[in-house]
Amino acid sequence: MLDISLLFKIGAFGIGIMILDRVLRAAGREDYATITDLTGIVIVLMLVVNLISKLFDTVKTMFWF
Repeated sequence: MLDISLLFKIGAFGIGIMILDRVLRAAGREDYATITDLTGIVIVLMLVVNLISKLFDTVKTMFWF
């Protein structure tokens, strides 16, 4: 079952990355801001892939005859 704390974790991580992006862009470091954005996307995607893996495992055990 989906844990609501994971949604809050992803949301907080996204807000943190957004703030860091704005600070870096205001300081003129667009290249670092882009790398930070890409890193944030990869980390969130890893969390989501972990959830999808658990979902497939659950579906596999449900239909195991």
